[in-house]
Amino acid sequence: MLGDPMGQENTRKARAIMAGGLVLGVGAVVTLAAWTDSEFAEGLFTAGSYNLEGSDDGTTYADQDTAGTALDLTFSGLFANLTADTTVHAAYWLRLDAATTTDGTLTPAGVTATDTVTGTANAGAISYEIIQVTAGDCELGTATGTVVASGTTLNAQEVANSVDLVANAAGTPGTAVPLCVSVTTGPEGTFLEGGNTSAVWQFTSVSD
Repeated sequence: MLGDPMGQENTRKARAIMAGGLVLGVGAVVTLAAWTDSEFAEGLFTAGSYNLEGSDDGTTYADQDTAGTALDLTFSGLFANLTADTTVHAAYWLRLDAATTTDGTLTPAGVTATDTVTGTANAGAISYEIIQVTAGDCELGTATGTVVASGTTLNAQEVANSVDLVANAAGTPGTAVPLCVSVTTGPEGTFLEGGNTSAVWQFTSVSD
């Protein structure tokens, strides 16, 4: 029996279509390349500067950041020959230096007194008051202002109030804070003759 020519033709066409389908199927497998890109960000963190300096004349400033380098204040009157019931005054200025880049707060940190003559413990017979001057003349005894620190003896600090420190533009010193240190000797019999007493006040500041 002869085969069916039409059936054979259809089979060839089907194979051709399948073959073509296979070819098309292989051709449809496309590999896409992965495209990547990146961005970067950087931060630069530079520390500022902060430094407190002091002066006894309001003009010449320097660092006195240890008790051993404390600035010697110049008191009015006969401060080197004191008698009982006497008050003397000394002007003192504090400011942030020209390199300082931020404001701060000033706080009195206490006072330490030393009697250097045996038998004359006058540190306990001397009181003091430090004010932030708003008017008057410190050395003339006419200064007025806000009390920053005070003590009934040279080894005590019963009152302590903070003061704002203002830094100015770069390269410009901060706004000076004028202070007046007033020291008063006790009555006769309490404040002893021949004594020699030194006092060192400490002020600390913290940047805002």
